[in-house]
Amino acid sequence: MSIQQNLNTIKSQLPAHVTLVAVSKTKPVADLMEAYDAGQRIFGENKIQEMTEKWEIMPKDIEWHMIGHVQTNKVKYMAPYVSLIHGVDSLKLLQEINKQAAKNNRVIDCLLQVYIAEEESKFGLDEQELEELLKLVQHDKDNFKNIRIVGLMGMATFTENKNQIEKEFKHLKTIFDKINELSIINYPLSILSMGMSGDYQLAISCGSTMVRIGSSIFGSR
Repeated sequence: MSIQQNLNTIKSQLPAHVTLVAVSKTKPVADLMEAYDAGQRIFGENKIQEMTEKWEIMPKDIEWHMIGHVQTNKVKYMAPYVSLIHGVDSLKLLQEINKQAAKNNRVIDCLLQVYIAEEESKFGLDEQELEELLKLVQHDKDNFKNIRIVGLMGMATFTENKNQIEKEFKHLKTIFDKINELSIINYPLSILSMGMSGDYQLAISCGSTMVRIGSSIFGSR
């Protein structure tokens, strides 16, 4: 199957309210352009340097999503153009994104990453840290004028156990709903980013509004 066929198949299965992020990390620009020509405009990368190189040579109507773990010292390289940063997991990182966004006269959308997996290697905030960070941003709006927290992101445990994955996704959806019910920030969070090639249909059934799909579009790495 071609990249275009893969994309069309996946898009035909996605509900209208679910956004598809084509995870293009390590893939050559020719592959991304094939997806672009098939109508895809949102691409996700996990290395800032690689994403920046692609941004420089590809059409400018693309939304670039940073989906990997972000080091604060690299934020400045993507601040001029990044559309959404998925993995914000600390106050320090949020402050740096705000600082670099201000230098570029931009407001950068961010997702806060919540730790839902039973794996040490995953990053993210626990529920208490999440609420504290949101309250801080809301209370100190003047110092966070250049970021906008638009939702949450989580990665399930890497396991074949669908029950466990479902439990983790539902847990994140519960946190998402609770944050909105508590109105910790004065607008509703709209994006719940969870689900990848292997489990995106399960994630959507649990309430995901954004899925990150790579190998099912571009083939395995």
